[in-house]
Amino acid sequence: MQRLSALLAAIVLALWPHLSLAQPQPAPPPAIERLAWLAGTWTENRDGNITQETWLGPRGQLMVAANLATFAGRSSFEFLRIVEGVEGLALLASPGGRPPVTFRLKELGERRVVFENPAHDFPQRVLYGIEPDGALRARIEGVAGGRERAVEWRFVKTAP
Repeated sequence: MQRLSALLAAIVLALWPHLSLAQPQPAPPPAIERLAWLAGTWTENRDGNITQETWLGPRGQLMVAANLATFAGRSSFEFLRIVEGVEGLALLASPGGRPPVTFRLKELGERRVVFENPAHDFPQRVLYGIEPDGALRARIEGVAGGRERAVEWRFVKTAP
């Protein structure tokens, strides 16, 4: 018994420097903070057809945006948000104010993000990325009517 106590004391003494120096590791920042590059007002003017998208945040576990497009004398709008929850990041898109469609995070790079919802009619993927010249490329893609389809915007930052 005395031998066992001496052995345990020796183990504790050997480990003590490592135990006493052990510092709790800080929690990693929320993934949504990696999307800070998306914040600001972005505008595309393609032959007089203007699309503008403004992203706010990230703050807490949320980013929000509004998109306003005018073309051929008509306008359309969409509300967007990116949320971070227990299942990770998700983009919720509400075109025309309709109930939101959820797209789950598929890929998150340094200046690129891809969200996906394979069950949605069109689009099934939503992509955002910063080009080398600082432009924001936004793209929706997927299958519509049995054919691959994509729509793309190239935005210039017009406000912080």
